[in-house]
Amino acid sequence: QVQLVESGGGLVQPGGSLRLSCAASGFTLDGHAIGWFRQAPGKEREEVSCISSGDGSTYYADSVKGRLTISRDNAKRTVYLQMSSLKPEDPAVYYCAAENTGWCGGEVDYWGQGTQVTVSS
Repeated sequence: QVQLVESGGGLVQPGGSLRLSCAASGFTLDGHAIGWFRQAPGKEREEVSCISSGDGSTYYADSVKGRLTISRDNAKRTVYLQMSSLKPEDPAVYYCAAENTGWCGGEVDYWGQGTQVTVSS
């Protein structure tokens, strides 16, 4: 069974950090770019970061540049999203997704179930 399972979400104070993980099972990450998306209440889902399968090139949305770092460990079938300097506008459900090509910008093959990130003092 193909699955992507996110973990690491939670409550953090403004300026704090979280590390999200996305673990794949039932398929290998090889050949799939992996994206992190987020959706806040009343807003559309947006892709905030992506990492390619081949050379590990990365993409970050302007709203998160300099604060988020994406990485992958294909051997562990896991992709990470290190989040720092979290802001009040960052709370959302964060989803990871496996895209149908090795390069970012493709269609999504598989979605995870999401993990909630809350930023509050």
